[in-house]
Amino acid sequence: MDLFSPVVSVDKLHPNFLNVIKPSRVGERAVVQGWAEGFPDRDGKFIKEFQSTFNSSFWEIYLHGVFKHYGFQMDWTKASPDFHLMTERGEVIVEAVTANAASGSIAEWEKAAPMTKGVLDKNFWPLNREAMIRLSNALSKKSRKYTESYSKLPHVKGRPFVIAVAPFEQPDFQFQYDRPIRALLYDDYVDETAFLKEPHLYPNGPPSVALGSIEKDNGATIDLGIFLDDQWEEISAVIFSCAATWGKAVAMSSHPALGCINTTWGGPEGPYPKSASMGKPSEKITDGLQVFHNPYAKYPLDPAIFRMPRVVQHYQDVEGYVHENHDDCLQFRNTFSINLK
Repeated sequence: MDLFSPVVSVDKLHPNFLNVIKPSRVGERAVVQGWAEGFPDRDGKFIKEFQSTFNSSFWEIYLHGVFKHYGFQMDWTKASPDFHLMTERGEVIVEAVTANAASGSIAEWEKAAPMTKGVLDKNFWPLNREAMIRLSNALSKKSRKYTESYSKLPHVKGRPFVIAVAPFEQPDFQFQYDRPIRALLYDDYVDETAFLKEPHLYPNGPPSVALGSIEKDNGATIDLGIFLDDQWEEISAVIFSCAATWGKAVAMSSHPALGCINTTWGGPEGPYPKSASMGKPSEKITDGLQVFHNPYAKYPLDPAIFRMPRVVQHYQDVEGYVHENHDDCLQFRNTFSINLK
């Protein structure tokens, strides 16, 4: 499947696609093309959708690359859901979705500056609040889809059903790390804004806050902590990454290029920065990946299935909640290219 030879008219090509077909990005395209190897175009529309809408198709390609990296076999004989995984510990169904910008909001590819004012001022609440709202919308849509149709399919019945969601809902979405999704699923919001304003009050780092709910601009309320009871028992887990962007291909490419890759990693003493030169692979495809398990799932996902160094998993055991690899993981990435043409 040739992803990058245009099959739609220039006026319909997505801005992100136009950006990645620049000649200097040849090495990055090779990385992404490698992720897509073996990925079938089941409806004959995938390449067109990738070139004209980009983000949701890119997320599916990334997931395919991840599942290949794990060594999973994939059954493509059914039209849906998106992935039917064959693992050593059983079969798993995965449905992909992206959190997108609300109608009338600025799309991530339309941002006017490298960073928004809120991020520059280290006020992350507006970004995190918007992400919670849009992630809730994306997950709710797929939960309804499961109830209305997927749950009736013979190959889905009795198997863990996982939603894989990526956030593309706003400029600077990549700065959210796990803050919004953790709040949405477990009502566990890490309040970095409070910590940065008065760090002396929090010697152990940013506090965790149970918000209970958040209010949308129209006054509607979104309840947080949807994995704290059995209301979402049909969803076994949520796969998430805010680092599964084109920057992942940049960080994995070995093609000579001018520029640097700045990252933040979780460590035992707190987050710490790293810097790497472009053209020297500095990440694995699974870096930045997180799996949030539902303790009330009707068909639980075995944590061993996605266990891998630097992959974060959130789950409950007899000792309480575990944040596996939380102190050894990719949290954030920015890439800076020089003379990119």
